[in-house]
Amino acid sequence: MIVVTGAAGFVGANLVKGLNDRGERDVLAVDNLTRAEKFRNLVDCDIADYVHKEAFLDALVAGDYDGEIDMIFHNGACSDTMGGDGHYMMENNYRYTLTLLDWCQSENVRLVYASSAAVYGPGPEFREDRACEKPLNVYGYSKFLMDQIVRRRAGELRGQVAGLRYFNVYGPRESHKGRMASVAFHGFNQFRAEGKVKLFEGDAGYGPGEQRRDFVSVEDVVRVNLWLMDHPEVSGIFNVGTGRSQPFNDVACATINALRAAAGESSLTLDEMRSRGLVEYIPFHEGLKGKYQSFTQADLAQLRSAGYDAPFLTVEEGVARYVNWLLANGA
Repeated sequence: MIVVTGAAGFVGANLVKGLNDRGERDVLAVDNLTRAEKFRNLVDCDIADYVHKEAFLDALVAGDYDGEIDMIFHNGACSDTMGGDGHYMMENNYRYTLTLLDWCQSENVRLVYASSAAVYGPGPEFREDRACEKPLNVYGYSKFLMDQIVRRRAGELRGQVAGLRYFNVYGPRESHKGRMASVAFHGFNQFRAEGKVKLFEGDAGYGPGEQRRDFVSVEDVVRVNLWLMDHPEVSGIFNVGTGRSQPFNDVACATINALRAAAGESSLTLDEMRSRGLVEYIPFHEGLKGKYQSFTQADLAQLRSAGYDAPFLTVEEGVARYVNWLLANGA
């Protein structure tokens, strides 16, 4: 049996679908459906059973799953980078993951867990190295601390343990994330509702919409997870991004042009969009100042050296595919 935690969430639901697409049906979905609308992410997926996240952990520790689980993909977490409840963040993100790690080690079960590029803070380097890691918020710290545990135990680990530092992920099945959903998702909805996409004005030396991130499609995130499933000999902490930094303006352009293409209209340049009022710049959020990554770019050397050689979708490719998915699924 394969366990996916956070199974009704963004990455988790896409991973369940990816497992189904390769014929895997014996999937135990673990999540918290207090926010019931997340169930929609699993409607087109096949699972063997669903268990609430706390009930699963209690049963795991009690030995109820001994000998039954082959692999755990742990994507369950609070991903609110503006969250102020440090106790909840550490219990939910760090302590829960640590318990899973301890159990997996005792039972020789493979574990792939979600870390985050938030561990790097302001950068400027985004390499899997302690010297590069300076989280700016408690969310980033919760992920950072788990990665340190894995590093500390590296020489004594039994079986595969891999932590994946996701950069800015976008794609299908993220609507439940609200304000934490991707810029592509918000841009899609803004353009359809108001005829324009809103981005932040310049900050920290960057011009309007020119803050740069490594935007990675959830399609690529799933591919990396499944590649690790096929390569049990690979362990470690790995960046999962494209290795390319692109400005938020690129995301806005890709979103608008994909919607224009779907309507039979020609594509526009950023300058043309600005002149027509299709891109609007709004004041930078006060709550993000000092806690915001204005630049990220994944160093993929470690992932590539481990053997993962597939290309990653560009913003232009990935956002166009995502917009078409949103249109096809009645967003």
